[in-house]
Amino acid sequence: MELKNLSSNWKKLQETLQKDNPPNPSKVLKRKSSTTSTEILDQRHQSVKRRKAETHTKSVGFTRKSMETRLQGQINGKGDGKANGVGSGSGIGSGKPSASLALWAEDNDIPAADLAEAYGVSVTNTTFLGANGGDKVNEGLSATAEVGRYIAIDCEMVGVGPPPSETSVLARVSVVNYHGQQVYDSFVQPKEYVTDWRTHVSGIAPRHMATARSLEEVQKDISDLLDGRILIGHAIRHDLNALLLGHPKRDIRDTSRHAAFRKLSAGRTPALKKLSKELLGIEIQGGEHSSVEDARACMLLFRRNKDAFEVEHAQKFPMRSKQGVAEGGGTDEKVKRKKKRKGKK
Repeated sequence: MELKNLSSNWKKLQETLQKDNPPNPSKVLKRKSSTTSTEILDQRHQSVKRRKAETHTKSVGFTRKSMETRLQGQINGKGDGKANGVGSGSGIGSGKPSASLALWAEDNDIPAADLAEAYGVSVTNTTFLGANGGDKVNEGLSATAEVGRYIAIDCEMVGVGPPPSETSVLARVSVVNYHGQQVYDSFVQPKEYVTDWRTHVSGIAPRHMATARSLEEVQKDISDLLDGRILIGHAIRHDLNALLLGHPKRDIRDTSRHAAFRKLSAGRTPALKKLSKELLGIEIQGGEHSSVEDARACMLLFRRNKDAFEVEHAQKFPMRSKQGVAEGGGTDEKVKRKKKRKGKK
């Protein structure tokens, strides 16, 4: 009885307490709302931290990789405009990449757009991100770039007429190595009176002649570079004729004569600008030409199709087999022996 009374009294006490102190729904909701807001804020905070970490990792990754390669450096906008191979630096990540950026991106196995974003430059920037700290206009022979076996050349001409549109002479020559680094760049003093500087295309102006080198000096420099090397270019005969130089056909790779490229122009000579846009996805010659940039486009075309170039080249210039030479030598010896025997008789 006593236990039953105790249990009954306990229940009555609980009911009385609940009546005197009813639960406050606002406090419950407030507590619940506070907890929910905290969770949301925490999630947002974690999301922001994650995005920052990813961005930092991506940026550090690009910088670290560039530091570990031979083509490390800073963007140095040197020169006096497009004619000197310097881009505008605007429109980051938009448009087709320049030949300079495309070469550096390919060597480092990084998409050109990502590389441009990491360094805060335009994909159309034509300043080379090389170990020599960028292109140096009219530098002559580079003191830092390694030449290597393969070099690409391009020249800019001016008109000496009449008519000036038909008669051209050399006014600038540029050479780059296999990685697109500027090996040589020089303005050249024309020996004839210039009637048309063609500045809107050539990028050459009278002011550049103040520091230009003589044709003889440039000839000597280029001749030394050509010696024993494979020369890449577009319609190279025009460049060599302007320089009054020659080079063995066996050591030339001409992008204007490559059979696969000529198919794009129905067998005719394809324009370098067309090849660069359709095969490389890069833009060149948008305004004033840069001989450095055009040489890089030629080198990139060759690099992307190097095996096809060498197969075609081997068909045009088959190597003499050592076995054939040895057999020929044996035949000559037999002929000499027969002549000696006839003489004795």
